[in-house]
Amino acid sequence: PHMRLGELLADGGKRAAFADAIAARGLRLDAINCSSDPLHPVHGAAHRTLVADSLRLAGELGVEKIVSMSGCPGDSSQAPTINWIWFPWPDEMQAIRERQWETAVEVWSELAELARANGVTKIALELLPLQLVYNVPTLLRLREAVGEAIGANIDPSHMFWQQMDPLRVVAALGPAVHHVHLKDTELFADELALNGVLDYRSWDDPAHRAWVFRTVGQGHPASFWGGFVDALRASGYDGALSIENEDLLMPGTVGVREAVSLIAPFLEAA
Repeated sequence: PHMRLGELLADGGKRAAFADAIAARGLRLDAINCSSDPLHPVHGAAHRTLVADSLRLAGELGVEKIVSMSGCPGDSSQAPTINWIWFPWPDEMQAIRERQWETAVEVWSELAELARANGVTKIALELLPLQLVYNVPTLLRLREAVGEAIGANIDPSHMFWQQMDPLRVVAALGPAVHHVHLKDTELFADELALNGVLDYRSWDDPAHRAWVFRTVGQGHPASFWGGFVDALRASGYDGALSIENEDLLMPGTVGVREAVSLIAPFLEAA
């Protein structure tokens, strides 16, 4: 929603004005984000176009990275929506999942080729549940099949509630870490005891959920975030740390300022 893709692709003058507006403020455009589901059985074609246009615009602007999601197919060509298979039973689920992977490799191979043609070297896929690529093994599987353009957008918030360790994820992925979101998760023991991490209740009532997204430091202490920055540095990552604020329990501007205040000292210590 922050970029008018069609206008910017069609008009070199508007692209130049857009780039100048960023540079004039002492900023740098690190990546183009296109949240999408290019494998969706209904919306996939439109979302593939969105990713393709984002790759073309990145090339025009000299940006070498896009951030997106892998997407998730349905369970058949007639499916009305996705089918995210995370449980190994019943047995037919495994066959469906392998067909989904065939689709994913085909789609992302085509998009990776388009990326190369436009000078985009990194496609950072957020490791997000409801996506075919959501953890270390699935990211590495797609990367092996498609190539090193495929990498991860590391967002610790999604790992916390799944009981993953973001530091070990970063260490395991190494050069496949392409982008980073700074976002925390707070877990509530009483709600977890009764609902578990697969809590489907609405975001509209965050006080009655097992977990919610928070500003960094609200779910995990500063010591964790210092270790997280150290792990990124050890992996060789030197890109942007993008504050993604989805904290429903505090105003957005407050949350962003708190995130900057917490993280900045760890960057200055480099």
